[in-house]
Amino acid sequence: MLKFLLEKEFKQLLRSGMLPGILIMMPLMMMGLFPWAANMEMRNINVTVVDNDHSSYSSRLTGKVDASRYLHLESAAESYGAAMHRIERGSADLILEIPEHFERDITRDGMAPVMISANAVNGMKGSLGSIYASSVAMDFATEIAEENRAYATATDIPVVEVIPQNKFNPHMDYKVFMVPALMVMLLTMLCGFMPALNIVAEKEAGTIEQINVTPVGKFTFILAKLIPYWSIGFFVLTLCFGLARLFYGLAPAGSIVTIYAAAGLFVLTISGFGLMISNHSDTMQQATFVMMFFMVILILLSGLFTPISSMPQWAQGITILNPLKYLMQVMRLVYLKGSPFSQLTVQFAALAIFAVVLNLWAVLSYRKNS
Repeated sequence: MLKFLLEKEFKQLLRSGMLPGILIMMPLMMMGLFPWAANMEMRNINVTVVDNDHSSYSSRLTGKVDASRYLHLESAAESYGAAMHRIERGSADLILEIPEHFERDITRDGMAPVMISANAVNGMKGSLGSIYASSVAMDFATEIAEENRAYATATDIPVVEVIPQNKFNPHMDYKVFMVPALMVMLLTMLCGFMPALNIVAEKEAGTIEQINVTPVGKFTFILAKLIPYWSIGFFVLTLCFGLARLFYGLAPAGSIVTIYAAAGLFVLTISGFGLMISNHSDTMQQATFVMMFFMVILILLSGLFTPISSMPQWAQGITILNPLKYLMQVMRLVYLKGSPFSQLTVQFAALAIFAVVLNLWAVLSYRKNS
């Protein structure tokens, strides 16, 4: 019985002229474009400099701003009011104001204040821009201290040099962080939405009535619905591995078997969730809106863009019920750190529980009138 049902499901999927194209084009678009677009790095932040000192030191500081790969020297303003006008117009994001006697104070006292004003309408851009500008100013101060070290006395505080070493992502490339997570997002969209529309499509077409009068059991029926999407999930994940290697030179640092095992549990989970929604929906429009509602919440609370530890405590509590969170952690830990299965038992246990509960719910919620 299961063999004939699977044959029916695969024939239905292959008869769709759009499905093969979707299975190829979605991974291509997701892996090729999204890591560049979904990038939390802020570059080309426009800075307007107000130089009230017009000294060699203030010119050097302005030059360091212009040389930064994150900051872009948009213009030099004669006054703070003129610089604010550029902020209000949207042509500048930051104002760096260098006060009068800047060179004299830093030479005589070893310190001099500068003011950084950030446009915080975009809070992320304003915050990071201020950090980047502050870092440039601190680097400049370090350069001045190095130049004046020859005049230092034995009583001066020694200079401590810090050499950072970035583990697992040495070049601090945000795309490396995003690529494994985008694979999870792709599995969610394909293996969640398609099952959500499956049973309800048969309801609209009237074919569900023909199945209801057969001796097919609930479990066999739901299993026949799940296996095709399990196959699709593995195909898409394998394709994503190849595209990540081709486009970005990324390969899993750990065992690929661990990733496939976690992905298998997740596909069962999200497909069972989609089938459960399909059982409770009467039209494709209803199923689409319900699935979209849950997908937006699950993706935003999965740690895709922002760390879960940065969320408030009540939001972190909600993420315990989010299966995307656990696969996201497995993908990043195995892909980037090479974590073994022994360090991922919590994630695997959670995915297994979700798979059992949601698929059992899908079986029990299927109303078979024989």
